[in-house]
Amino acid sequence: MKTYQVNKNGYYGEFGGAYIPEILHQCVKDLQENYLKVLESDSFREEYIQLLKDYVGRPSPLYLTRRLSKKYGCKIYLKREDLNHTGAHKINNTIGQILLARRMGKTRIIAETGAGQHGVAAATVCALMDMECIVYMGKTDVERQHVNVQKIEMLGAKVIPVTSGNMTLKDATNEAIRDWCCHPSDTYYIIGSTVGPHPYPDMVARLQSVISEEIKKQLQKKEGRDYPDYLIACVGGGSNAAGAIYHYIDDERVKIVLAEAGGKGIYSGMSAATIQLGKKGILHGARTLVMQSEDGQIEEPYSISAGLDYPGIGPIHANLFATQRATILSVDDNEALEAAMELTKLEGIIPALESAHALGALSKMKFKSDDIVVLNLSGRGDKDMDTYIAFNG
Repeated sequence: MKTYQVNKNGYYGEFGGAYIPEILHQCVKDLQENYLKVLESDSFREEYIQLLKDYVGRPSPLYLTRRLSKKYGCKIYLKREDLNHTGAHKINNTIGQILLARRMGKTRIIAETGAGQHGVAAATVCALMDMECIVYMGKTDVERQHVNVQKIEMLGAKVIPVTSGNMTLKDATNEAIRDWCCHPSDTYYIIGSTVGPHPYPDMVARLQSVISEEIKKQLQKKEGRDYPDYLIACVGGGSNAAGAIYHYIDDERVKIVLAEAGGKGIYSGMSAATIQLGKKGILHGARTLVMQSEDGQIEEPYSISAGLDYPGIGPIHANLFATQRATILSVDDNEALEAAMELTKLEGIIPALESAHALGALSKMKFKSDDIVVLNLSGRGDKDMDTYIAFNG
């Protein structure tokens, strides 16, 4: 049977793999050899599921919008990842990875973050498990996401502002990898998205797959069938999207729509629409689509949303694009801001700027009245209030 899932060598079609410095070879090999044994073990499953239930607050609701559905002439359900502890889907992954790190005997945790949600989630689980935590964050993002920086520090983790490049997510990831190279024996790197060398893209997708697992059960209850006609999610690195589509990826009845950050316009030179602008290349340990110049230099991405401001894409999504399994839409800054205001006014829900890009895809699509649409609302908008206030001002 045809599958869009990862193969045993860590590839999704021609994308993925592990392209890493020699010093990290053993770390990554240990992860490759252990992650499935741990993730599929009874003791891990029991502890993970218990924490998701009692600590994170899962299952997150599947909410049938009333006014939004009416506006777009179909049934639009929101998967409410914004209601999780820490305010986004990121916690699903960090809880799983901290349990894995502990079982592998690691004592020091590092993480990278853009919008700060993954940084907060990593700092949260390190506080929970009493482990040292260092979070790398681009200086640009430190400034635009200052509330999240304060939360990370309050949780007992250390934020290191990164001043290379355009001081955003890519640069934070570079620094985290450098740190890992210097401390390979005691350090575990919690990657926040479906990026990086194998097994990270698959591991993060599996830990986020609780989202699609719940959607199946919830839809069955509400609609008498366990699949939607459309699944919509935003993509930066791609973890919330990977989680929302995981159990549907090989089900061709479900149309997958991924919204990436168009910035100031896809051809403006100020964009993070990596899938549409990217060319095949290697970034942060994986072969994927990368925004790069003719001579292979990484081009700086731009998005109003710190969490989508990344010049690559998870190999899982690069493959969905290459095989035409997913439809990729570019949503620019203003479209995302307008979509956020629309959801706020119609449903009383303030979304994260990242999720607003998924909402921005709705106006670019044509639905039938009996279509069932599930949109993954990956996070809440507290962290983006300054941007929203400026937009409204």
